[in-house]
Parts: sequence; C-alpha cells; structure tokens
Amino acid sequence: MRKFKIEKPDQNLREAVQDKIDNLNKPKSSLGRLEQLAMQICLIEQKLNPTLHHPCHLLLGGDHGIEHEGVSVSPREVTWQQMINFTKGGGGVNMFCRQHGFDLSIVDVGVDYDLSGCPTILNRKIARGTKNFLYEPAMTVEEFEKAIQTGADLAYDCFNQGSDIICIGEMGIANTSPSSIWMSLLGGIPLNECIGAGAGLNQLGVQRKRNILQKAIDKYLSIDEHHTTVDTIRYFGGFEMVAAIGAMLRAAELHLIILVDGFIMSACAMAAIQLEPAAKEYMIFGHCGDESGHRRMLRLMDAEPLLNLGMRLGEGTGALCAFPIVDSAVRMMNEMNNFEHANITKYF
Repeated sequence: MRKFKIEKPDQNLREAVQDKIDNLNKPKSSLGRLEQLAMQICLIEQKLNPTLHHPCHLLLGGDHGIEHEGVSVSPREVTWQQMINFTKGGGGVNMFCRQHGFDLSIVDVGVDYDLSGCPTILNRKIARGTKNFLYEPAMTVEEFEKAIQTGADLAYDCFNQGSDIICIGEMGIANTSPSSIWMSLLGGIPLNECIGAGAGLNQLGVQRKRNILQKAIDKYLSIDEHHTTVDTIRYFGGFEMVAAIGAMLRAAELHLIILVDGFIMSACAMAAIQLEPAAKEYMIFGHCGDESGHRRMLRLMDAEPLLNLGMRLGEGTGALCAFPIVDSAVRMMNEMNNFEHANITKYF
C-alpha cells in the first residue's frame, strides 16, 4: 500500500505551551481536559496560538457484501437513500455541520446504487459495494489501494482549502460487522465482546450476526494464521472504512487535527494506528458510543473520549458534537488573559 511519512509532533514547543497555559489567569490545571487538548493541538500545529480554520467533514458512503447475510436490521437501500437525504440537508450530519461551521463533503466510495444524478455527491466509487467476506475477500488488493489513495486525496483537498481540522463519518449499512471483526483480530479481543446490535438488532439477530462473523473469521484463519494488518483490513473492510484510514493517515502526515467518531471510525483509527503508530498523536476521540465494545476498543488505544452521550448514529455526528470542546481549548489559548496583563496576583 501507499507509504505515509508520519512523525510525532515536535516536542520542543511543549515547555513554552505549558508555560503559557500555566500563566493564564486561572488556578493551575483548573481547566482540566481543556488544558490537555490545548497542549495536543499546539504541538500538532506547532503554534502557541492555535487555529481551527475551515473545518471539514468527510462523509464517506459504501455498501457491504456481508449485508446479504442479514447481519443488519436495515436493508442496504438505506445507504443510498440516506446519501441522497444528506444532499438535501436533512440528516443528523447536516444539522451538526451547519451548527459548528463544517464544510461537508458527501462522497460515494462504494455505494451499490447509481448516484450520478446527484451532482453534490463526489463520485469516487470503487465498486458497487464490497464482496461478501463470508465467502471471499471483501476487496482486491487493487481496490484496497485505490480506497486508501481516495481517502488520502480527500484529506489533501481539505488541506488545500486551508483546513487544519478534519472530521470523518460514514454511511454504510452493515459496517459494524467488519468493525467488530477488526476489533477482534487487530485487538486480540474475543469476537463475542466486540459485537453489538448495530442499528437495532434484537437478541436473536445479534446471535445470528455473531455466528456468521465467527464463521467468516474461522475461514479467514484457516487460509493462513499469520495475516498482516493490511490483510485483515482488506479481507473484511468496507470501501468507506478503508478510505477513512487513508484520510486519517494523510491528515496525520499533513499535521491536521483528526476528530474521531464512534465505533466504526474508532475501528478505522485503530487500524490506522497499527499501520502508523504516530498517527494517534493527531487524533482527538470525540465520544464513546452506545455500540457494544466501543469503550473496550477505546481502552485498547488508550483513548479518552470527550463525550459519552449514548449515541450510535454514525455519520460522524458524535465527533461533530465534541467540536465545541475542542474550540473552547483553542479559545482558551487565544482569548484568556494572563496574570501579568490582567494585573492579577498569581495565586498558586
């Protein structure tokens, strides 16, 4: 796959950032997590006065062959129906992007429907959905590489527009299934602890999903027990998920802040980190979702989410909801006075 040159942010600025934070007119450490966020953002941007210019949200759509096995309560046509709905401004993602000033790009990476009649949807279609990984790899090597490059190109487009923060969301019926398998195989967690209800499966539906996914894993491992991370990503992933990995890796390479959403995007983040560990330094985890296993996955990455609102909509909505907290951390650095200028005795 394409190689990315991702380096941890230069730490030489850390002392100056900490000094600025400690001398804002407040008790030391009194703004808690905001101070930690401010430090992370300043190091990413290598600035004492960080910015959040032109925030961009990438909404990536793709369908999954495994959906044909009944692992989701929603039929696959919901993917394209929602993609069209997003163009009309009627989705949850539209509302939050409007609220927080994000430039929304709706991208067809692999939807099983002809969306060419929707000019506001970017056509980056690799195929009309992945293959059914119960029987064969979800995508070919060539398709995998194209998905990585597609995501990388989308992140670079945001960078060229002057963005220094991106958020990524997904629309793809059944994409909790590959996410659960990635979590299990890449994280070394029993599959049973990685599977949830998705969009609303009942107990019987969850059991059926578990059986099907275990069967797929058993077949995969029977081929070769020593698979690489790339093998696992390609065999089970969706086009929108692999494109998200490419976008995350390119964003980290460009020193952009990456807002990470819920269960599916956290699975993509985990895969990206396994490919390039330094990418984690650029990630801010927006929330812990309601999907079973998400909290465990976050712990695997030693990631502390900003919010826990019981959300499981996807689309990037949880990460978008966390943006005002990120904005507050940046405003703290730029708008709060310090003791000297405010003529206040330093009281700690």
